[in-house]
This record gives sequence, structure tokens and C-alpha cells, in this order.
Amino acid sequence: MRWNALRAAVAALALSALTPAASQAADKLVLYTSQPSGQMDEVLALFKEKHPEIEVEMFRSGTTEVLNKLQAEVAAGAPQADVLLIADSVAMTDLKNQDLLQPYEGADVSLLPEGQYDAEKYFFGTKMITTGIIYNTAAGVPKPKSWEDLLAPEAKDQVIMPSPLYSGAAVIHVATMANDPRFGWGYFEKLAANGAVAGKGNGSVRDAVARGEKAYGVIIEYMAFDQKAKGSPVDFVFPTEGVTAINQPIAILKTAKNVKAAQAFVDFQLSKDAAEQSVTQAYFPIMKGVTPPAGYPAMEDLKIIEADSKTLLESTEDTKKRFADIYGG
Repeated sequence: MRWNALRAAVAALALSALTPAASQAADKLVLYTSQPSGQMDEVLALFKEKHPEIEVEMFRSGTTEVLNKLQAEVAAGAPQADVLLIADSVAMTDLKNQDLLQPYEGADVSLLPEGQYDAEKYFFGTKMITTGIIYNTAAGVPKPKSWEDLLAPEAKDQVIMPSPLYSGAAVIHVATMANDPRFGWGYFEKLAANGAVAGKGNGSVRDAVARGEKAYGVIIEYMAFDQKAKGSPVDFVFPTEGVTAINQPIAILKTAKNVKAAQAFVDFQLSKDAAEQSVTQAYFPIMKGVTPPAGYPAMEDLKIIEADSKTLLESTEDTKKRFADIYGG
């Protein structure tokens, strides 16, 4: 009897040790994202209000570094992320083609316009992010109106841009411009000849222009408007030819260990509450019925430089190589 009691006690102890771990695994979410850390702190705080039972572990870096980390983990047979929230649908399409994502057929896409999510529901756009021009209003330089203005003598040695070797938005911007006959690679060669340089991500562009180290920068719009709101002498221009755009999609990894928590986070990102929060962070909302931030053009007035997603996907590596050949990296 004493032996049976001892075995029962050992079994009970083992069960008590395993149960919290199993519970923790079920209530945990591993998120890989390229969205800035300060914004993600706000996002996760709102998510936590709705799902206090879910613990979130986050890795944040530029899209290229996020994808490099993921691919290294996949190659090692140990992918860690449950959810990806990164810059662009082209990168997500590539992951889908590699069979690294799983569909979420139950996702509510009723607030999303057609074309802003994968038809098979492997990934979903969460917000619109455009790339235009930031400039320092205290630098005594002309206010730019066009992409061509960055080639002017007044802009010589005064332009900085993000590198596609680091930024997913920059990959889309450079590839879109390079594939547009109005610009092509000749435009980037002219920029380099005029003294333009490449930083790392969009944050490096923001900081250089805000500090007055450069007068002009190529940047995603919310970073410029956020910096302006903080009191920096900067402003943002939507160039007359149009802007390039991404929609920061979200997806669940095929190897996700915490699928229910991942689905809860996707549901949250596709909610009106999350869309309205994104407006307070200076993003264009892509959801119906959500008003853009003050000072932004209406979505129907936004001029976007169109690009074929298949072409962009196929040209990604060439885009990075040719950019590096021109600007180094």
C-alpha cells in the first residue's frame, strides 16, 4: 500500500509539473514583426486587454532580418514563430509558395477591400503604408513636389534612402520604381550620381533628416508624420507621380505551435479596434469605414504607382543585387 501511495504521489507531482507548462504553451504566442517596437508595445497592450490569457513573445527587426531569422530556423528544423506581421505581400507570397504558411479560413475579411488579402486566406493586409519624400523644413531647401526633384542641384549630397538589403518596404519601393518605365534603374543611378546615399531601414532616414544631416529622404509616410508630431522640423510629401505602397500583411506559420492564440491575434489585427489604433499611429487604414489620419489624402485620392506582384517577387534578389552594386552594401 505504501508503494502504491508513493507511485500515486509521484504521478500527481509529474502531472502538476506538466499541466502548467501545457497551459502556458496553449496561452503563448510567438510573434515575428517588422513594425516598430514602440508601436508594437501599444498594439500588444490593446491585444492584452482583449486576451489577457495570452502571453506574447516578440522578435522585432527589419523585414529582411526577420525573414533571414525565420529561414535559418526553418533550415535548422526549428522554426519558432507562430505569426508573422511584416512589410509586404510579395514576401508573404514567397513564403506561401515555399509552403511555410497555413490558411486561416475562418478569418473575417468583411472589412477588407478585395485585393488586400490572399484569395486562399494565407495572409491578410492590415494597413496601407506608402513611400514618399521627407524633407527638413529648417534646412533652407526647396519643398519637393516630385521624385525628379531629388535629382535637382539643390538636392546634391542631400538625399538618403532606406536599403532593400534591410527594409521590406524599400524592396517594394525600389523594385516598383525600377520596373516603371518613367524611372527604371537609370533613376537610381542618377540619384547616386547626385550624391544620394543608402542608410539601413526607414528609421535611419528619419533620424538623418530630423537631425539635419540630410535635407531629403525617401521614407514610409507614418515615420515622417510621427516625427513631425514630436516637434522635429520635418514634413512629408506625396510626390506628383505617385507613391509606392505595401499593406503590412499578417500570416500564421504552418509550423505554428500555438494556432488558437495565433488565430486570436489575426482576428484582432483584422478588427476595427486595431484599424482605429493604427490611425493613431499615423497609418493609412485599409479597412472600410475607418478615417485616415488628419492631413492625409482620402484613399480614393491617393495616387499609387502600380506594380505586378509576380514581377516584384521574381525580381527581388536582382533588386537587392543591383541596388548594392550602385550604393554598396
